[in-house]
Amino acid sequence: MKINATINYLKKKKKILFLTTSNRWEKGREKPKSTELALLLAKKLGKKVRVIDVSKIKIYPCEGNVSSKKGNYCGVKGALLKDKRKNPSQNHRCWASINNKDDELWKITKKLFDSDVILFFGSVRWGNMDSIYQRLIERLTFIENRHSTLKGENILKGKEVGVIAIGHNWNGENVIKTQKKVLKFFGFDTPKELSWNWQYTENENDESQENYKKAYLKFEKELNSK
Repeated sequence: MKINATINYLKKKKKILFLTTSNRWEKGREKPKSTELALLLAKKLGKKVRVIDVSKIKIYPCEGNVSSKKGNYCGVKGALLKDKRKNPSQNHRCWASINNKDDELWKITKKLFDSDVILFFGSVRWGNMDSIYQRLIERLTFIENRHSTLKGENILKGKEVGVIAIGHNWNGENVIKTQKKVLKFFGFDTPKELSWNWQYTENENDESQENYKKAYLKFEKELNSK
């Protein structure tokens, strides 16, 4: 587990945002392993870290405005969220936020645009990042569109990002590689110290109940040793 390198890197930074995207039954006592990790890092780094549990925020699906008969009109000026409380930076341009009045993506972008470093924490499920992470990334596409298709400013210039993924037996390394590339497309800087995966075994066929239990114990042991 590469916790120490991540902590040492983040100690030099000021405004840090942690976005946790894994989930458990809300009335259960157990937190997802990736959330446990995020909370530990936040505790060690202190008040400069803000943590948002994305699984608790109402985010509607992306409407797919990137590819339509009209072409790509995701992130255009007409999609500006006209609410100074929700969008003080005036950078939030998303049709789904306008079309769904109870959409809460603004709770994330308001903090994201005010942060120097953003770190995503999530689970590897069926060889990909969890569905909550994917829904969030799809909804944030308007940020990438601003400087790619629309040829505007890269509003993420100078901001750093990372992804930490926790999985059991398959594809974690490739998940991190893919998501780093995605976030680089978005316009973030992606230092190596901020992205890594923890995976219990390299045996993709290991689905035994015994080893799922051992995986949790191994993760907790490594976490508590830091």
